[in-house]
Amino acid sequence: MQQDSGRRSNRDRTEATRADLIRAARKLFTEKSYAETGTPEIVAAAGVTRGALYHHFADKQALFAAVVEQEAASVAAEIDHASPPSLSARDALIAGSDAYLAAMRAPGRTRLLLLDGPAVLGRAAMDAIDNRHGNRSLREGLVAAMREKSMMRLPIEELTALLAAAFDRAALAIEAGAPDENFRMALTALIDGLSLA
Repeated sequence: MQQDSGRRSNRDRTEATRADLIRAARKLFTEKSYAETGTPEIVAAAGVTRGALYHHFADKQALFAAVVEQEAASVAAEIDHASPPSLSARDALIAGSDAYLAAMRAPGRTRLLLLDGPAVLGRAAMDAIDNRHGNRSLREGLVAAMREKSMMRLPIEELTALLAAAFDRAALAIEAGAPDENFRMALTALIDGLSLA
């Protein structure tokens, strides 16, 4: 019994250290960029040793991947929360697109997910992360709309990729100061343009 408590305590410490590293790295990556952030800064901000960093992550890029994965999961959670199954498929897609734009307003998130992410991890790795998170939500919404016959049937992977690119472009433009209402209207029109009604 005593040993089990010790293991749990070690696991808790391990998870806390990992969370501290991710939190510190996220802050530095969004303030300075991936390229301008060094591992000594990260470990100092996290209050851990370099050995602790390399115990949890192979290198700075692996830590960055963990930050990006966590951010993508947060965005997907906000989309999922905003588009419950009680909504019609069309309304869920609109609510999800609004939630995506809102989620991407978190400071530094567009830099992490849309600029540094593809540059550091490569397009294939970012696509895999997106497909586990935000694109998964979008794909599920599109499939639901096609199943309820409120949207024309189109190749789902290609449609998901094209709409996701439109959402990403809108997020980048809004981050740069463009009016979000114009992009919201345009994205709604894109979704409604696929309607069979």
